[in-house]
Amino acid sequence: MSKLRTSALLFALLTGFSVAATAAEVPAAQPLAVQAPVVAPVTRVNLNSADAETLARELNGIGEAKARAIVEYREAKGAFTSVDELLEVKGIGAATLEKNRERLSVN
Repeated sequence: MSKLRTSALLFALLTGFSVAATAAEVPAAQPLAVQAPVVAPVTRVNLNSADAETLARELNGIGEAKARAIVEYREAKGAFTSVDELLEVKGIGAATLEKNRERLSVN
């Protein structure tokens, strides 16, 4: 029985040294470089010149029907004087305006 214990102890010691030696050879992990996310530039849409297709494609929450309503409003009332005037278009609410405010211009 003591031979078995001695053998087991010897095996454990040798295995421990082998693992420690191998770990010493492996270089420490280098921290990964953290990169800032790439942010696409915001495309500005001019409410006074964009066609319905452009409005529907570039704006969030604006489909074909609302885009046509924007163009029809502009044709009936004249050029938009501010982005906030978009609230006058039927079907456009404050939430939709706020989702798109940074994308809109009236220049």
